[in-house]
Amino acid sequence: MIELSARIDEIVEAQFVSEEMVLAKELLKYHCSENVPFCENNSPQEMDRIRIAALKISKGSYSELRRAVDLACLDWRDLLMEAGFGYDTEAHLKWLP
Repeated sequence: MIELSARIDEIVEAQFVSEEMVLAKELLKYHCSENVPFCENNSPQEMDRIRIAALKISKGSYSELRRAVDLACLDWRDLLMEAGFGYDTEAHLKWLP
């Protein structure tokens, strides 16, 4: 399990309410973690690009977040492209919910 960064906590809290907020954090922490291909040794900050892409795609919908996390586990590059983060390694740093 790779912990969530403070930035991820902030974004989740801005996008989700109560129970879904807890579920979203658990989903990202346990299912968008070392099980993502080639991310097993990443730090929380190194996971931010992928996790923020999933949050952007979700638009605050838990079911869409689940779909985005599933996509990350198949091929996180497709997730980055869908989120518009594929060509700029710092695009996730500029995105705000």
